[in-house]
Amino acid sequence: MGYQIPLFNLNFDEREARAAYDTIKSGWISTGPKNAELEQMFVDMWKVKYAVSMSNCTDALHVCCMVCGFGPGDEVIVPSLTFAASANCIRYVGATPVFADIVGPDHINIDPTDIVRKITPRTKGIVVVHMAGFPAHMDEIMAIARKYNLKVVEDACHGPLSEYKGKKLGTIGDCAAFSFFSNKNISTGEGGMFITNNEEMAQKARLIRSHGMSTMSYQRASGHATAYDITCLGYNFRMDDIRAAIAIEQLKKLPGDLEIRSKVRKQYVDRLGKMEGVVLPFADNTEFVSNYILPVVLLGSNKERRNKIREYIHAAGIQTSVHYPAVHHFSTYKELGAVLPQTDYVTDNEITLPMYAALTEGQINFICDTFEQAVKEIK
Repeated sequence: MGYQIPLFNLNFDEREARAAYDTIKSGWISTGPKNAELEQMFVDMWKVKYAVSMSNCTDALHVCCMVCGFGPGDEVIVPSLTFAASANCIRYVGATPVFADIVGPDHINIDPTDIVRKITPRTKGIVVVHMAGFPAHMDEIMAIARKYNLKVVEDACHGPLSEYKGKKLGTIGDCAAFSFFSNKNISTGEGGMFITNNEEMAQKARLIRSHGMSTMSYQRASGHATAYDITCLGYNFRMDDIRAAIAIEQLKKLPGDLEIRSKVRKQYVDRLGKMEGVVLPFADNTEFVSNYILPVVLLGSNKERRNKIREYIHAAGIQTSVHYPAVHHFSTYKELGAVLPQTDYVTDNEITLPMYAALTEGQINFICDTFEQAVKEIK
């Protein structure tokens, strides 16, 4: 069905179209000057030392696991309330994901207490996912990492420019990954970014991104190199300059877009924050965040009721989603036998409402009215 109010809208205009057109006309469309420009924008805006563009966030996460040295026999702790890529990247390098629970319905990020419970002599790292763009408890997590000598990967695909105590998400752990998928705050269709303050990790990431080649095509075409070596086993994780050009325009818009999203969230919090039988995760957050999505969790409820409430909202022309089906219940991960009661409750009772800068006050009120009525009527 077509929705009167979709879950997400694409923040594109003639600027993205012009950027793509100009790049095509330039004659250089593979990884080149636009990727270099985009990487420098990340360095400047995130105040990080190194940024390496990637074909998508999954590949960026794969690279994170590689440069952190995860491998066969290692265990890496990760939340289950996330998209499967956060766990898949651990398996890509032969390591085993160990699922940790979330704090609870009011803070749907990984629980530092459960991280400690899951540590064994084989544990080598933690993958942190900043759900909806809101920061996990990074002080506690980094203290755990230091105590047990663990690497920390930040899956920051929900949180471009989100902050935690004055630091940008993605700059706190050892390395981080961002997504430019079609429904993300920065959208190019496909694409991603790896960032780190570690020079060795950045150098490895650049090699891995392009087959382990010591120089890339653009460097050779520019006359800066005439030959190359294959220095390690690499992959083709490159992003083309057409998408990089689009990402540059998206990144220019991002600060203003996030400011408006914060106002949209405030309207939601004012309407739903004290609603009986519902909790808005991170309602007490005062940090600047991306507000990638708007999750709400039903209290004293179950999956069947949640699904009926979603159907009611859909019938009114409002699109919703679920973030996320728990990864540990997927067939490929069931054998690990994870027991995560908080994650199970939230994944059965969470509803994602529309969130984007173009939402009007009238639309937000209509969404909230419809949601409140659905919760009241469906028991």
